[in-house]
Amino acid sequence: MACHTARHLPNTFVDLKNEIPTLILDIRYYGSHNFLGKPVDGYFQPKAIATKEASTALKHVQQELKAQGLGLKIFDAYRPQQAVNHFKAWALALDDTLAKKEFYPTVNKKDLFKLGYIAEKSGHSRGSTIDLTLVDLKTLKELDMGTGFDFFGEPSHHLYQQLSSEQKENRAKLKTIMEKHGFKSYAEEWWHYTLANEPFKDQYFDFPIN
Repeated sequence: MACHTARHLPNTFVDLKNEIPTLILDIRYYGSHNFLGKPVDGYFQPKAIATKEASTALKHVQQELKAQGLGLKIFDAYRPQQAVNHFKAWALALDDTLAKKEFYPTVNKKDLFKLGYIAEKSGHSRGSTIDLTLVDLKTLKELDMGTGFDFFGEPSHHLYQQLSSEQKENRAKLKTIMEKHGFKSYAEEWWHYTLANEPFKDQYFDFPIN
């Protein structure tokens, strides 16, 4: 397992908005609307960065969605290791619960590591994991997925059943099209997808998002 600390964007990575101009971005860790309640280390611009391979696959997803009147909204893509380190430090500061009400209302902060919500390494730092949802192209509103992005708790799990038929259908729609184009889902987070054939399976990067 290697960690690469280059200061600039490697030529194996691309800016997703440049490659897929119709993407909608809501880069949560650049601002304060996230589970920390503050901007995250390493996010100096609200950009979505990913490997070329992940970008190509996402382009196919976006093209197919357009025919259905839908599109993708990206919350996070490549995540620098320094951001993961920031998450870890935050998780250890048990009295810092600024955003608990929205993002982890039923979870005790001291249990975030044990429950797997915070880890020392993240697949996002390998560059082919994307956090995303679906939007209606006419209204630009997100489809109802039952919870918001980064909600820590069982309602975010793919197998959670206490959802409306519309919410289940929307989650299934996202999962089906992402898997069709080479991504695999993560059981605990309906928004989290990783390219199955990712190019950097054991390399973690730490270049900042500039």
